Amino acid sequence: MTSPKNIVRTMPWLGFLAILFLSGCSSFFDSPESTAYQKAKYSPQSLQIEVEGNTAYVFGVLGSDLVDSLKDMVEAHPNVTDVMLVDVPGSLDQQATMEGARLIRRLGLNTHIAPTGYVLSGGVDLFLGGVNRTIGSGAGVGVHAWSDGTTTTAEELNMADPVHAVYVNFYLEMGVPERFYWFSLDAAPAERVYFLSPEEVYDFQLVTQ
Repeated sequence: MTSPKNIVRTMPWLGFLAILFLSGCSSFFDSPESTAYQKAKYSPQSLQIEVEGNTAYVFGVLGSDLVDSLKDMVEAHPNVTDVMLVDVPGSLDQQATMEGARLIRRLGLNTHIAPTGYVLSGGVDLFLGGVNRTIGSGAGVGVHAWSDGTTTTAEELNMADPVHAVYVNFYLEMGVPERFYWFSLDAAPAERVYFLSPEEVYDFQLVTQ
């Protein structure tokens, strides 16, 4: 059976595509001018967290070190109340991503997608951890079917496979309807991405405001 830990939910080659798409997205809140935000926008793909004021800026691919990185950040900056996801193209360890989202929820932190930023695949799951969730002007939310990085894809598994239940239970825990999971599997295959419309974002209760 495929383990969520081995499921790869990242599409690092989509950065340029996302930028092209994002210019047409609807607006939610104003663009920040912070140094941390500007640094995040032009930094490498590996996971990095920059803190400025009460906001932690997260960017890069989410890996197995995500939970420890979040814990270290909170310990060093107990004043943080908000997590701003800048450019998060996915995850290499889905189990760690889910645990990271649960940690964000337990800590009572809010999550935001930065204006003109994007979250794809596993990045969407981390975003869902926020108690309050908002999306910035021109931001993109991309989903697709997961893959274990070898030959197994979500579409190949029986609907009764326990792996599906792991995802469904996670989304329900985050306050997102089960139908969002099945929608994401049908929206695009593992090698592609589907960007949700603002109407779909609200319909699936991905944002709270």
